[in-house]
Amino acid sequence: MRKSKVLIMAVLMVLGTTQLLLAGGIPKVGSKAPGFKLSSDQGAVVSLAQSEGKTVVLYFYPKDMTPGCTKEACSFRDHYQELLKKGVVLLGISVDPLASHKEFQEKYSLPFPLLSDNAKKVVKKYGVWQWNKERKAYGTIRSTFLIGPDGKILKIWSPVTVEGHTEEILKSL
Repeated sequence: MRKSKVLIMAVLMVLGTTQLLLAGGIPKVGSKAPGFKLSSDQGAVVSLAQSEGKTVVLYFYPKDMTPGCTKEACSFRDHYQELLKKGVVLLGISVDPLASHKEFQEKYSLPFPLLSDNAKKVVKKYGVWQWNKERKAYGTIRSTFLIGPDGKILKIWSPVTVEGHTEEILKSL
């Protein structure tokens, strides 16, 4: 019985890796950022195409209300005016449902949209839906993509270290 469980886990890991490879993994700097349309906590459907001609900071995070994600979101909130002054559109994406996003946004007064990718299509397009060895489950790898006005990826941080991340982004703008 134990050998069959190990074999099943190995097959699942290979299939997951194959899916990631077939999806192209994390896009490369200089490539066109994958498009998307997702619902936001603010009641709108948001697409990457809506930000054409603007610089976009697109950040993916694992879960609303967790310590690291809260610290990251609050850092973006605290530097939001600086990002706006630089003409940046800031978008956060996780696989959490809209109700969770709404609660997170309200609790921490987040002034930017949080997008729900319940179907996990966008996290897979960006290659940030990956196997977590410690948790033995798939999840979102905390990652940020800096996308230029032409829709091409200028810089990628993956995985992200929360401490000092927003300041690092500001220096890159």
